[in-house]
Amino acid sequence: MSFTVAIVGRPNVGKSTLFNRLVGKKLALVDDTPGVTRDRRPGDAKLIDLRFTIIDTAGLEETGPDTLEGRMRAQTEAAIDEADLTLFVVDAKSGLTPLDKTFGELLRRSGKPVVLVANKSEARGSDGGFYDAFTLGLGEPCPISAEHGQGMIDLRDAIVAAIGEERAFPEEIDEAETNVSLAPGGLEEGDEEEEPEYDETKPLRVAIVGRPNAGKSTLINRFLGEDRLLTGPEAGITRDSISVEWDWRGRTIKMFDTAGMRRKAKVQEKLEKLSVADALRAIRFAETVVIVFDATIPFEKQDLQIADLVLREGRAAVLAFNKWDLVEDPQAVLADLREKTERLLPQARGIRAVPISGQTGYGLDKLMQNIIDTDRVWNRRISTAKLNRWLEHQQIQHPPPAVSGRRIKLKYMTQVKARPPAFMVSCTRADALPESYVRYLTNGLRNDFQLPGVPIRIHFKASDNPFENRKKKR
Repeated sequence: MSFTVAIVGRPNVGKSTLFNRLVGKKLALVDDTPGVTRDRRPGDAKLIDLRFTIIDTAGLEETGPDTLEGRMRAQTEAAIDEADLTLFVVDAKSGLTPLDKTFGELLRRSGKPVVLVANKSEARGSDGGFYDAFTLGLGEPCPISAEHGQGMIDLRDAIVAAIGEERAFPEEIDEAETNVSLAPGGLEEGDEEEEPEYDETKPLRVAIVGRPNAGKSTLINRFLGEDRLLTGPEAGITRDSISVEWDWRGRTIKMFDTAGMRRKAKVQEKLEKLSVADALRAIRFAETVVIVFDATIPFEKQDLQIADLVLREGRAAVLAFNKWDLVEDPQAVLADLREKTERLLPQARGIRAVPISGQTGYGLDKLMQNIIDTDRVWNRRISTAKLNRWLEHQQIQHPPPAVSGRRIKLKYMTQVKARPPAFMVSCTRADALPESYVRYLTNGLRNDFQLPGVPIRIHFKASDNPFENRKKKR
């Protein structure tokens, strides 16, 4: 991207609506309630022929630095420092407020280029607010409607005028150079029989999920080494699913912070429902999911439901027992947690569990190594020849049961996909195979092919009988 733009303004002026308009997706949560956005969220924006990075921010408020609103303002000020240009959004419908004038002074002192944006200019009676915006001394306001997409050409021209033609339209980079990294590791997809090597260079998407106040945002801040995400003692601070990128031992990690998920019966407000839906979407698009437990009160019912949800989605899961610095007897607690993990999560036998502390940084390298190892298992492919030899051996050890006096025969097995590992078994009378025998095969695959802690799917397909629909000859 050629340059970075921050969207700032007081609460409820339409910053997130404009952000969604520019990125072309409904990434940021939008609601009539003031103060929905709390963290700063980056995105790739497209405006006519302009391409740039856009940062959505929390509404600016005047308050003490120790309050939640004060910490939100610090995040917004960090976005202003990071950006090359600021879009200062005011509400033309309701007119200027003292807050607008205060933050107009703040932006003027920053010395960065500012484009004054008068949003909601399509509303009746917005002319007064539009002309009031001239009094801020930040130049001519640009009238737009973020909700309806009006005034986008004028906004494009104002951005180009403020940032300059050279910054707005940098010289094109030779495509031949950029295409080198499009194929991860420069490898083509190998034959299914060759069991392709795990690609250590491919970027990895990791979602951090858990109950409210489990320490998810603090954990990511510790990974990054900076206060990138808003944290505090209050539960439920995070609302949007915010993605951040960083390198770990030369590999790009894209990590998603998500809102804490409470029990469904307790989620009543519309805004919290939107936050949980955003978290679920982050789980579906992630490759590995770190489920953060509070080590002081682990294995609540909601913890197990979140873990079950992640496994049913087919994601590679790692358990992180956070707040380990608050545990008094680590050895005894660790032994108890391992026993409970095996007993309460039998559907992911061998799942990796790591004690960590987001506050002190204890165990974070070990957690990242377990994330990589789990992703390697999640991507594993097994050759068809090995699978069929294994299937024959399993049937000799424990033949399928006879149902209604007729024995079930398993004929052929192959892996149809990875991420997670999924297998297809051709057999007779697939609908009659007992669930207990399916578990026997699943556990055998997990033990014999080293597939610990990841979901395993086995699909059974009955062989076609070519004589089934023929009439009997008399």
